[in-house]
This record gives sequence, structure tokens and C-alpha cells, in this order.
Amino acid sequence: MAVPVIDNCTARRLFLDRHLLLRPQAGTGKGRDLEQLLHKLGFVQVDSVNTLARAHDLILWSRQTRFRPRALMDLVAQTRTGFEHWTHDAAIIPMAFYPIWRLKFARDEARMRARWPAWRREGWDGEIETVLRHVADNGPTSSRDVGTDEQKGSSGWWDWHPSKTALEFLWRSGQLAISHRQGFRKFYDLSERVIPRDYRATHLTDAEIVDQAMSGALDRLGFGTSGELAAFFEIATRDEAKAWCKEALASGRIIEADITMADGTLRRSFTISEALDHAISLPNPSSRVRILSPFDPALRDRARAERLFGFHYRIEIFVPEAKRKYGYYVFPVLQGDRLIGRLDAKRDGKTLAVRAFWPEAGVKMSKARIAGLAAELDRLRHFADVDGIEFENTWLRG
Repeated sequence: MAVPVIDNCTARRLFLDRHLLLRPQAGTGKGRDLEQLLHKLGFVQVDSVNTLARAHDLILWSRQTRFRPRALMDLVAQTRTGFEHWTHDAAIIPMAFYPIWRLKFARDEARMRARWPAWRREGWDGEIETVLRHVADNGPTSSRDVGTDEQKGSSGWWDWHPSKTALEFLWRSGQLAISHRQGFRKFYDLSERVIPRDYRATHLTDAEIVDQAMSGALDRLGFGTSGELAAFFEIATRDEAKAWCKEALASGRIIEADITMADGTLRRSFTISEALDHAISLPNPSSRVRILSPFDPALRDRARAERLFGFHYRIEIFVPEAKRKYGYYVFPVLQGDRLIGRLDAKRDGKTLAVRAFWPEAGVKMSKARIAGLAAELDRLRHFADVDGIEFENTWLRG
């Protein structure tokens, strides 16, 4: 059979629909509605930068403007329908996925034992049992509660004292779980006191875990190469992903398709027939201008986003100010099925200060588009709890 060719517009719309960015999302933004939103996305990345709103909160608000940050914390700390761990980075993940994380716990533990002796300050491995006993005896524990007599690091954020490293090791290996946060500070407890019993009691084989991880990634991306699918949850290895795709293709569970990239080239990918049938009938995208987090799932794979949308994005937090092209923390801006530019804005007291907007090449900032951006900023103003918006004189860049 001939391999189907998917045009770029259809591919973008399928991808955005799977990321809940194609059309308005009804719902309350809390409770069961938020659980379903998180499940459809697969995870939301957690990040501490808060120039306007934290990444995980802005990701959810971009899709459901009734969402408020407390609702997400409640999923982790109260209803226990979400848990914190790592995909490619720290994330909040639906609790239903906990059984497939067991493979990640085991592999992370092996990786840490192999690499951390050279990466971390000495003595952390000797503190593991002490820290675990402290948590068992005292309940939810933060990094401030352990190693109180140890010298704290001074050479950077990752220069942890030994007990802090042991605490993180126990979390990454699944022996501890995050019970809640105060502000942005994590509190850890024994996994059996945080994770509901039914999820802890579910044990899958490695093959079953790889199958669920790959199937789940394909469902949320719409299409992808084996490497892109493996990178979604970062559970399956690249070799496991290739083997899964080969077997699933041979058995007819998936098909191949050539996806047209923004530059007109074709990229051989895997998908399912139902996704292609669905893509053809997708509605036109919403005309809403959306301000996205730099860590939005639609942009997490920077290379994929650049190929599909022709949008080159790099965060410049760690770039010296004099060398930044745009700014410290610049927000990608989406309209319809197109990334139209990037926005430099921040909370300044009770004001939303708009420093600059750089439209992408070929994007005309018509009165209607400027009005759309202003409307989104006004929506964001309410979410960020500021009173007004101030534009710098030269905010609209050519």
C-alpha cells in the first residue's frame, strides 16, 4: 500500500487538537474536569520561574481559562489523582500512570547509582537510610528538615548537601513521593502513605509498560517517529521504541505516514488510521490568540515544533543578558494553527508590563490581531491577579 501523505496544515491541526489547543475547552478547570485535562495531556512540566505565572499553571490555563493554581495542587496533595515525578523534567502526572513509572524508578535508581558518585558531593549514599528513617518517623519532610548539621552548597542550585541528595535519590527511585508543597517547597513522604494502594498494587511487565508508554505517547502526539514517541514520557529506551514500532507496524496496530513539514519536506512517521480519519474532519482552529508557557507540551520537543511550525524557540534564562536575542523568559504566542510570535511580559507589582512582542516573519500585525493579543493579555491579567496592563512605547517590534 502507498504511504499516505499528510499536508502540513492537517498535521498541525491534528497535533494541536491532541494538545487541546485547536478549539475551546469547556469545563470547570478543577476536580474531575482537571483530572481529565491532565490525562489528555499526559503530564504538565513543573517549573519554578514565576515572572508572570508558573509553567504548569500557564499550561493548564492556556487550555481552560477557568483553571486556578490551587486546583492542580489539590490533585497531588488532597485527592491523590496526580503525582509528581520526572518525564524529561519534573512534572505532574496522572495517578493512573503510576504503574508504568515503576520501570522509570528502577532505571533512574540504576542511573543515579552509576553517575551520582562523580556528580554529587561525597557522602550522600551514606545518608540514604538515615533520611528514609527520618521520613518514616516524622512524616512529610522537606530538604530543610534533613542534614541540618551539614554544610550547605554555595556553588549553584545543584550543589546539594548530602542529605538533600539522598532525599532526591529516594524520590527519584520511587521509595518516597511528594505529598504536597508549601509555596514551591516540596515535602516528601513514604510512597505507601501518598500513592493510593490500588496503583501501588498494580505490577506490569517491562513489555507491558513499554507498550502502554508508547501507545500513550502516540495517542497524545497524533503521529511521530520512534524517537519522538520514546521522548514523550522518557520511559522506553530508543531501542525499545524502535522494536515496539516494528512489531506494532507488522501487526497492523500502527501505520506509516509521510508528514509534510513547514519547509515542505516529508518526515516518515508512525500514526494510526483513526487519527488520520479524524484529522480530515477537524474544524477550523479557534481564532483566539494564546500566550503559551515556554514549557508548553506543544513546544517541549523544540526540534519537532520547529519542523512542524517553522518556529525556532530557545529559552534564554541561562544566556548572559547582553547576548540575549529576545529576553530572559519570553512566551511563545499561538493563533489558530500558527505560532505568530513571542512576547516579553512580566508581573511588575500589580501591573502586567508588556515589554516587547516580536511577530514571526510574514505575520502582519493587523488591528484585529493586535486586538486579539490585547484580549488575551486582559484574560491573563485576571489570572495573574494584576490590576492593569502597561505597554512600553516600543513594545511592537518589526
